[in-house]
Order: sequence, then C-alpha cells, then structure tokens
Amino acid sequence: MDIRLHYTEQGAGEPLVLLHGNGESGNYFSHQMDYFSRFCRVIAVDTRGHGQSPRGDAPFTIRQFADDLLEFLDGLGIERVRLLGFSDGGNTALVFALRHPERVARLVLNGANLNAGGVKPSVQIPIALGYRMASLAARWSAAGRKNAEMLGLMVNDPNIDPEELAALHVRTLVIAGTRDMILRAHTRLLYESLPDAELVFVEGDHFVADKNPEAFNRAVEAFLRE
Repeated sequence: MDIRLHYTEQGAGEPLVLLHGNGESGNYFSHQMDYFSRFCRVIAVDTRGHGQSPRGDAPFTIRQFADDLLEFLDGLGIERVRLLGFSDGGNTALVFALRHPERVARLVLNGANLNAGGVKPSVQIPIALGYRMASLAARWSAAGRKNAEMLGLMVNDPNIDPEELAALHVRTLVIAGTRDMILRAHTRLLYESLPDAELVFVEGDHFVADKNPEAFNRAVEAFLRE
C-alpha cells in the first residue's frame, strides 16, 4: 500500500471493522464504538483520502478501497473479520467480501447500493450534475479535483452485477432507513440477491446509525450474536 490508513480502536475480542461513507471519517461511528466494544474489538478506519488517511497515488475507487482494506487487515494480523459498512463503506465491504469471502465472518451492509441507479433520483441527479461541474473545475483546481473524486465514487461506483452476489455465501445483514436515499426496491434487490441474508429497516433516513443509534445498534447486535 502506498499509504497507511488511520484508525481508532476500542474493546477486545473478535474484530468488528467499521467503514464510513463518502466524505466522512471513522468518527461517523461515535454511537457505535462504545456500544460494540462491550463485546468486540471495534476498529473504525478512515478510508484513503478521508479523515486522517492520506490520499496517496492509487486510484480513488471502491475497488481500490477494498484492496486497501485487505492490506490493512493483513497489517494488523486479522485473518477473519466482521465488517460493517455504511453507504460507500457498505459498497467497499461488499466488494471486499466478493473478492475475499474467506476473510469475512459476518457482513453488515447499511445503506449500500449496487449502482448509481439504486439512489433516489432527487438525490442522485444533483450528485451527477455536481460531478460534471467538479470534473470541469478539476482541470485547474485541486479542490475541484478532490470534489470530483468524491462525487465520482457515487456516480461511477460500485457497479456490481446482482447476479455476482449468488456466489457470496457469507451471512449478511442488509439494513437501511425507512426513508433512506437508497430506493427501497434496490435495498430489497440487494437482500434478495444474497443467498444467506436478512433484511431490516430502521426508522429514519440514510444516516440511521448516527440519528437512531439505539434501534440500529440493537438490530446489528442481534445479528452479530445469532
């Protein structure tokens, strides 16, 4: 890896790695660290170019983030992990699990999507327009380049074929908000395409882990303790 990812950890026991969403950091999971550290070694990672992790020179893509995660786990000597990914972090977790299913003991996908078509048009259209504008600004502005990269993750990634998921025999929780920016039908498609999954909707929007942590944490704990 051309960079070293920043992370915080708390607790002891089986590792649970938390992957945040676009433009965020591991701090997003402030309501999860204490809760899950009661029975897990909780590790919140800052993705490449997010939080305190440097950008480096490698591609800024979901698949690169999955490669970074593999090197990160190898660096900590973690053979198998429980992964909880939110939004783009969920997409990274899913790509990682498809590539390295033997490394994933449990998978929690919160507000994840297979492609840009899974996002409500009212949210996705401004993102796509912003990406086009930022891509133009990127020619002469470092801030424009950074903005274009961030928005590009939500326009060009992860593009996973639902049929690929049939091969993923990792026990998975698909969890989303009742008013999520991910279309409910798309969340159901993700769930139905996985051979060993359960589906939970938590009252709230896309950011249920932050805004309704009690219900979110209880649902995830029940799944992890099955």
